[in-house]
Amino acid sequence: MPRLLDKYKEDVAPALKDKFNYRSPMQIPRLEKVVINMGVGDVKENPKALEAAVNELTLISGQKPVVTKAKKSVSNFKVRQGMSIGCKVTLRGDRMYEFVDKLFNIALPRVRDFRGINSNSFDGRGNFSMGVKEQLIFPEVDIDKVEKVRGMDITFVTTAKTDEEAKELLALLGMPFSR
Repeated sequence: MPRLLDKYKEDVAPALKDKFNYRSPMQIPRLEKVVINMGVGDVKENPKALEAAVNELTLISGQKPVVTKAKKSVSNFKVRQGMSIGCKVTLRGDRMYEFVDKLFNIALPRVRDFRGINSNSFDGRGNFSMGVKEQLIFPEVDIDKVEKVRGMDITFVTTAKTDEEAKELLALLGMPFSR
């Protein structure tokens, strides 16, 4: 059992139940999935860039990502419909908890001048999105083999009904919010 899942069952769920007065254990918010998205804008000039991004995201997440295609043609960006423009991976279960534990405890403290995560990125339905400017904060990525520094979007999908419940869940799990 992942360490963070054990922490959720032992500490976080009872604390949430006490704070929000849930009657049923099924009302207690939990992480449903984590979606990691990496856009590759320079795939038009460098076709190998997408392959490198897929390999890096595989190392980071422990799961092979899906290559995303453009839904519409955008002439200003020289993008045609159906063109490969990025990759994403959806993590659930044990892999999700392992990734979140690694993100909170290993990767985020490695960010330069890190003062915490801004808590204004909730969507109103209990989901939280954040951006990471470089993939080098993850220990699995070999700095010498990286051609270009790329960022990624990470979305935490929870079963919480409100942003307040979701923020409390993520804070109890260990997300370092800025005050």
